[in-house]
Amino acid sequence: MKVLYVAELVGKSGVYAFRKALNELKNRYPWDFMIACADGATGGNGLGRSHAAYIHKLGADVITLGECCFYKKDLTENMDKTPYALRPDNLNSEAPGAGSKIFKKGKDKIAVMALIGQNCFNRLHANNPFASLPSSLERLRNQTPYVIVDFHAQASAEKKTLFYAADGLCSAVIGSHTRVQTSDETILRGGTAVISDAGRTGSLQSVGGCEVNSRINEYLNGIPDWTKEAWDALELQGVYLDLGKDGRAHSIERVKIKII
Repeated sequence: MKVLYVAELVGKSGVYAFRKALNELKNRYPWDFMIACADGATGGNGLGRSHAAYIHKLGADVITLGECCFYKKDLTENMDKTPYALRPDNLNSEAPGAGSKIFKKGKDKIAVMALIGQNCFNRLHANNPFASLPSSLERLRNQTPYVIVDFHAQASAEKKTLFYAADGLCSAVIGSHTRVQTSDETILRGGTAVISDAGRTGSLQSVGGCEVNSRINEYLNGIPDWTKEAWDALELQGVYLDLGKDGRAHSIERVKIKII
């Protein structure tokens, strides 16, 4: 099973970069299943329903979300009608939508779960991601050996700890949220592929995909503004996984495609 994970799309420039990179992606990284993180695809924070449908139409089998999952009302109110969009699984059961699902691809099934960390998120109150991790992964593995976790978290220590807690219980844990691709991709002893952050899809000459001056002004005046995305030096980032029939990872490769 070949799995392509497209790192967080940031703004219209990120969606554009995703579309422009598709032909090269197909040639270099032929995939059986594609996951796209789109927590900042609409205006730099959150995901609107139309953007979700467009990203899915372009080829993403599932879209993962993080702390911005409920920022756009049109998607929040239609989460149950958007089965390919996953909000974090460790939210309260009353939250709309689902945090994990089984997807069928040909004769195979693959499970995807989104989780969110507990450090530095003050607008979304999540449950401890470690508490139910073993039972949740066991439930998914009973249905398929292929299980991918998107762990949306700020602190690298929390990410690293969850990697080891999940080792041997799933195929891969892919870190997201910081929008900076790390170079620590590896396969742990139990066969689980991990990376602290897959990066971002959008402008590299930016602050997390957002226009530089808007970020500088926030530090000067204290007024948040994530709506001004940047368009310089566009790049698609992510990771490419090769999974064995037993669900263990054979390889994990960082993906970087410059948009010319």
